[in-house]
Amino acid sequence: MSIIATIATQLPARLDEYYQQIRVILNRQNPITGLLPASTAINAHGDYTDAWVRDNVYSILAVWGLALAYRKLDPDSGRTFELEQSVVKLMRGLLFCMMRQAHKVERFKETQSLLDALHAKYNTSTGDVVVGDDEWGHLQLDATSLFLLMLAQMTASGLHIIYTMDEVHFVQNLVYYIGRAYRTPDYGIWERGNKVNHGNPELNASSVGMAKAALEAINGLDLFGVRGSQASVI
Repeated sequence: MSIIATIATQLPARLDEYYQQIRVILNRQNPITGLLPASTAINAHGDYTDAWVRDNVYSILAVWGLALAYRKLDPDSGRTFELEQSVVKLMRGLLFCMMRQAHKVERFKETQSLLDALHAKYNTSTGDVVVGDDEWGHLQLDATSLFLLMLAQMTASGLHIIYTMDEVHFVQNLVYYIGRAYRTPDYGIWERGNKVNHGNPELNASSVGMAKAALEAINGLDLFGVRGSQASVI
């Protein structure tokens, strides 16, 4: 038996093993919002049952990756669709959280104020804000950029995440939101500002790099996929 034939024979069992592992993630996905809690812990450092934007996107990549693998399997026992829709549900859950703060995005384009930044985390069950504008280092341009980067790549892969022109316009606003990342100090991936942890924002290479990747990926992308028109192109 050739190597290719051997791999093809073993593929269903290997994917099933990965699927059982992925269930750990899916079992924690909120059935209403589609969001994932960062943890089940509530301790002196905070409530980690909240949904961080960055953590949610990174976590769902495992589900998306397995869905792509199942596309190569026929029959797939319905798992391709199940996994893909779990990804769509989470990404739309994050989109809804951000759209509820659309007024802040508009203000931030003018003020670049830390208090006008999109929140970095939300209530897992409701999508509501969980801390005040001045109670957390919310300005994390790498997190917003990561969301846009993966939105672009998932859409290009065939997932339908954006449904309406209102959502297209909001995503376009998010592009403007991260467009000045190269000169906008933020709290970065560690949420803390400068390295001695005084809570002051600074220019973070991780934020600038992620913003650049997101802008390159989403430029010219039709958010409605093959069913769209020039109106839905970023």
